[in-house]
Amino acid sequence: MNVRTLVRTAALAGTVVLAPLASAQVGKTTFLDPNLATEAQLATVPGLTPALVKAVVDKRPFLRMADLHAVLSPTLGADALKATYAKLFLHLDLNTASKEEILLIPGVGNRMLHEFEEYRPYKNLAQFHREIDKYVDDAELARLESYVYVPMDLNSATDADLLTIPGLGQKMLHEFKEYRPYKDIAQFRREIGKYVNAKEVARLERYVTLK
Repeated sequence: MNVRTLVRTAALAGTVVLAPLASAQVGKTTFLDPNLATEAQLATVPGLTPALVKAVVDKRPFLRMADLHAVLSPTLGADALKATYAKLFLHLDLNTASKEEILLIPGVGNRMLHEFEEYRPYKNLAQFHREIDKYVDDAELARLESYVYVPMDLNSATDADLLTIPGLGQKMLHEFKEYRPYKDIAQFRREIGKYVNAKEVARLERYVTLK
């Protein structure tokens, strides 16, 4: 029995059941992250020739999905890109992704684009889960959720949320927390820049914010 059926059945029985909501801020993916995938992994992606693999590696880190699309779209047609983006995608910031970027999510058309935009600004991924759950079944909700994220507050994000940032392990989690409270993003760049290069700082920065 899926979550939606369970909730409806409980409601009919007069029992209040709260459906579990996503607590992470970055959707759990089944595809490769273009900033983290190895060359060998990229070579398994449909449509990626050796030349495109090299182009992806040379251009990263990608800070927007539009940047990756700009590398691939001159070579790959629309149908090929759909197959590619089912296996390789960069999470979209739910609050700043452009219409064009949202439409790059395989299977998303203008109707779902409208729903994505209607509830902006999203406070957390749980809100996206709750709102989009009105329109699709559980499997499609999980699929859509895997393509998106909501930037998390550097000073209050939980360990579990921070660890959803792709490529973030326990060591970097410790560094993120060591300098709390952050006064501004410049401090984050300065402190985390002690451990990784500027490109990696920029990659990590796209997932965080200060409120």
